[in-house]
Amino acid sequence: MDAPLWTPSADRVARAALTRFGGGRPYPELYEWSVTRPLEFWRAVWEFAGIRGSMGARIAADLDRMPGARFFPDATLNFAENTLRLDGDAAAIISRTETGGLRTLSWRDLRTEVAACAAAFRAMGIRPGDRVAAYLPNVPQAIVAVLGAAAVGAVWSSCSPDFGVQGVLDRFGQIEPRVLIAADEYGYGGKTFDQRAKVAAVLAELPSVERAIVGEGEWDGFLAPHRGAPLRFEALPFNHPLYILYSSGTTGVPKCIVHGAGGTLIQHLKEHQLHCDIKPGDRVFYFTTLGWMMWNWLVTVLASGATIVLYDGSPFHPDGHTLFSFADEVGMTLFGTSAKFIDAVAKAGLRPRETHSLASVRTMTSTGSPLGPESFDFVYQQVKADIHLASISGGTDIVSCFVGGNPTAPVWRGEIQCRALGMSVEVLDEEGRAVREQKGELACTAPFPSMPIGFWNDPGGAKYHAAYFERFPGIWTHGDYCELTRHDGVIIYGRSDAVLNPGGVRIGTAEIYRQVEQLPEVVESLVIGQQWQGDERIVLFVRLRDGLTLDPALIERIRAHIRANTTPRHVPARVVQVSAIPRTKSGKIVELAVRDVVHGRPVRNREALANPEALAQFTGRPELA
Repeated sequence: MDAPLWTPSADRVARAALTRFGGGRPYPELYEWSVTRPLEFWRAVWEFAGIRGSMGARIAADLDRMPGARFFPDATLNFAENTLRLDGDAAAIISRTETGGLRTLSWRDLRTEVAACAAAFRAMGIRPGDRVAAYLPNVPQAIVAVLGAAAVGAVWSSCSPDFGVQGVLDRFGQIEPRVLIAADEYGYGGKTFDQRAKVAAVLAELPSVERAIVGEGEWDGFLAPHRGAPLRFEALPFNHPLYILYSSGTTGVPKCIVHGAGGTLIQHLKEHQLHCDIKPGDRVFYFTTLGWMMWNWLVTVLASGATIVLYDGSPFHPDGHTLFSFADEVGMTLFGTSAKFIDAVAKAGLRPRETHSLASVRTMTSTGSPLGPESFDFVYQQVKADIHLASISGGTDIVSCFVGGNPTAPVWRGEIQCRALGMSVEVLDEEGRAVREQKGELACTAPFPSMPIGFWNDPGGAKYHAAYFERFPGIWTHGDYCELTRHDGVIIYGRSDAVLNPGGVRIGTAEIYRQVEQLPEVVESLVIGQQWQGDERIVLFVRLRDGLTLDPALIERIRAHIRANTTPRHVPARVVQVSAIPRTKSGKIVELAVRDVVHGRPVRNREALANPEALAQFTGRPELA
């Protein structure tokens, strides 16, 4: 039966910001206008969102160049000024950690703290373009610090405290920060981790750092002399650098991706207000760390007059109800999470709609990896029936999304709803031709404001060009293997560089994960292509429920389930049990690192992994000899 899982009510459509912005035009018409008339579209977004600053005469220059186009080349603004529009006693940030109670920071308090932080940076001589680095948990201090840095025009970069010393140095060592803000401890999974030795080891190898602020006591001491300072913002060019983010670093030292203030701001405002229907007074949560771009995405929520909701700790401590209880406690309106979390909740047998109200939650967003059709079913059957489930996808590379949600349109099972406004997204075949209802490369054929300014220490832009524009000149190739559906939605089948190729047939890894992880015995899986007798064979690694052992009967059941629901080409030649699946710090599984281990090649940057010790299980497996 071809019917959507959810359709917004007429009232919800009428009240959506997207409806107001588009004057009621249907989404396909609005999307076509946004990509064929980019000057009109981006001016309209600036005006609709009420961006503070001087727009300047030109909306864009050199739009025929990619890379090389510039948006709002005459504009000046300050990112922090745009996030701190409100004042008063209403909540700007609500936060909770595993170990602490609920904490609320009002708009007035946030403005006061940011003013003190900016004044403290200025007092130590921090100027526009200087780097401020943070090694912090997901707490309000980080929001204050990033906005203080942005007010001055400093460039912010961050890592979460679970990064090891080398992982931090691989990142911050390249950008030479003048300031490092770090925690002396953090909590996760019921344990407290002392950070002081790690921070000392990092500082010993970062000679650029003039001031280290470690722990809450030093932070208070840093701000104290400047409390009561006026809130002052530097007026800066649209493309003034705001953030340095990092590629995952699993194939070498991470690339340092520099993002501009204006491009980040206008892109996030578009996504928040038009695609997520975030309104003033909403309470927006994303389960993230400071090592994932979704934290940067979350910071900008303030610019829509919404409250940021932060949680730091394990989402499964003491059990899988934690985040749903938090949603009810604080009245979350947007619940942002990962496909992995939704799958884990389903695997744990939880039924949040029976145990929690979730009355305030209008939208649930999911990213990090493809959200399978069964996870769509689970959300509507066991989380909430009347909810806008927006699977979204983009990346660190653009600090935003290529494809995402549409609050005025139906949700179809297993599909991301739409290509994002202003993003000229196509699916290209091997020859670079745009195709529909067949698999290919996700590409963007026209410039957009949140393209990176460039990579750090990349004179001439050679690394930047090689990363995205080498395959199809003048077109951004993102590295996702995907399909444009008949509903004009998008299905992502995995990363292009991890695509399987047995007998010359391209298979996305997500096609296999979707089937395997339906089996109750399997907690999670990882699949690679192994070079074998002049071809490639599929090898599937599975982590089973505690106490289970992979036997011939279970192997046959796994293979039969894959064959029955896909094609014989999808069936793995080998199924191998492991006790852990290696992941990056932001939770993405690392097929390429495992593929290298299986083929006896070195893994170049184990520090990028949350659990590098897991790689040992993939070495010298007799099943693969």
